[in-house]
Amino acid sequence: YTARSIRVSSAEFANANKQADPKVVRAIRASCARIRKFHKKQIEKSWSYREKGVTLGQSIKPIHSAGIYVPGGLAAYPSSVLMNAIPARIAGVKRIVMTTPTPLGVINPHVLVAAQIAEVDEVYKIGGAQAVAALAYGTKSIKPVDKIVGPGNAFVAQAKRQVFGKVDIDMIAGPSEILVLADSGADHRLIAADLLSQAEHDENAYLILVTTSRQIADKVQKELRRQAETLDRRLIIEKCLAKNSYAFIVKSLSEGFDIANRFAPEHMELIIKNARRYVNRVDNAGAIFVGPWTPEAVGDYGAGPNHVLPTGGTARFFSPLGVYDFMKRTSVVSFDQKGLKSIAKVVTTLAKDEGLSAHARAVEMRFKK
Repeated sequence: YTARSIRVSSAEFANANKQADPKVVRAIRASCARIRKFHKKQIEKSWSYREKGVTLGQSIKPIHSAGIYVPGGLAAYPSSVLMNAIPARIAGVKRIVMTTPTPLGVINPHVLVAAQIAEVDEVYKIGGAQAVAALAYGTKSIKPVDKIVGPGNAFVAQAKRQVFGKVDIDMIAGPSEILVLADSGADHRLIAADLLSQAEHDENAYLILVTTSRQIADKVQKELRRQAETLDRRLIIEKCLAKNSYAFIVKSLSEGFDIANRFAPEHMELIIKNARRYVNRVDNAGAIFVGPWTPEAVGDYGAGPNHVLPTGGTARFFSPLGVYDFMKRTSVVSFDQKGLKSIAKVVTTLAKDEGLSAHARAVEMRFKK
């Protein structure tokens, strides 16, 4: 690529629209509408309150620019475009830049269509750690951004870790995870299907079944093998099953929730009787899928909540990507003379106690004639 051709042109966008499957485009638009509807609920507003002679508040504004990394090596992910770009646009980010790898020099047309629908401003044909570096530090062709979001491989994750501080990042994403908590009444076929939906992502994905029924555990184990043989990405799935698939048989649901909360999974399914009653028992999870009619796959594409979720146990302190990730908060402090006088003693006493006499003097001088 040259400095000019590395950016996707209007002609390339037009060509992508011609090549795109109309059914897929309709699905992208439908998914986009649901994602927008959900994320608009996350909009925060500035606020303030008054005391005697004092006004305190918080100014909430969007960051100026954001870079979204969209994987594109082994597969194309238009859904990742939507999940990363839409919250940024709703937040009010003025400049949204997308980078994506281009094997054989071509971007999947559905990825470009998704970028248009999600109102991405600039798209560049670059991937890997070098894309993260370009977004963080800038090049002759790509202006730097304030924040980088989006999943990638181990090299992308490490690059994001290293540029954090120069720019903000969303999180360090690891292999995908799913934990299913099931009781004796669960359908073993559905459990197996849901576990396999994550196994096809990556041979390093984690598949966890926690159940009160040994019979369910045995059935799921057999069903996983049977269903895997019929799937397109069978080789990846079989490696995942061999490396990172586990079943825990527990004495009670309470013990099951304890295990789940310690694991803090990216995706957690509750396939148990009266599942909605137990949602508050989950302390640590990126997303909770409640009941047998809520497969994790619906969260990846069409439910509305974000599918960029914390992995590797970081759901203990991280949250799903959202509008709030593209906002910054600034404290606003205003005192009049009476207001400052009412708190002057507190400020000067603490400042002198900490040996910071200039702080104390800055307050005292305002009352000297």
